[in-house]
Amino acid sequence: MLSLRRTAARLHPKKSLWDNTPPTAIGLAEERLVLILMGVAGSGKTTVGTLLAQKLAWRFADADDFHPPENKEKISRGVPLTDADRAPWLAAMRSAILQWNAAGENAVLACSALKRSYRNELRAGPVRFIFLKGNYAMFLERLRLRQGHFADEKILASQLETLEEPGSDDQDQAITIQIDDSPDEIVSAIIAELKRSAVVS
Repeated sequence: MLSLRRTAARLHPKKSLWDNTPPTAIGLAEERLVLILMGVAGSGKTTVGTLLAQKLAWRFADADDFHPPENKEKISRGVPLTDADRAPWLAAMRSAILQWNAAGENAVLACSALKRSYRNELRAGPVRFIFLKGNYAMFLERLRLRQGHFADEKILASQLETLEEPGSDDQDQAITIQIDDSPDEIVSAIIAELKRSAVVS
């Protein structure tokens, strides 16, 4: 299995081995769309989301960039965030989604979106959730390979406790993808499921 950390390092430079990969030919069932890759720390949201956005030639955004500095400081000390802490973070992402929709811009957003109430807040137009699902040992291994990120083992435990997996009802359904494959294979599985669900063609 490819290391997500090593893969991420290859994705972020301006020139990477993905630069010559043509975008996937894709047609949308809706005028515009925001795909939100959700899951706990270590599930590969940023790595997979970056690669997916490159494959689709869409904008990529990371929810970590929407946290105010005080939230990042708390997380770096292993202090779980409260709903009050998350309120401005969710509001900032909702505002961004509204702006992307208004501009007719498709986007991939990597965001934990652990609770149903958080997901409801992010439904600011055509939004689809993709749940990256794995197990504790897998998440922990990947977190230990990461350097320079502010989430740690305590945050993982807190997020797993907080996580409300998406339901099967119309309001809270999501495409669930197991993350025990390489990033490339996960992205291919996501695109295949989007096509099977008639979200894209």
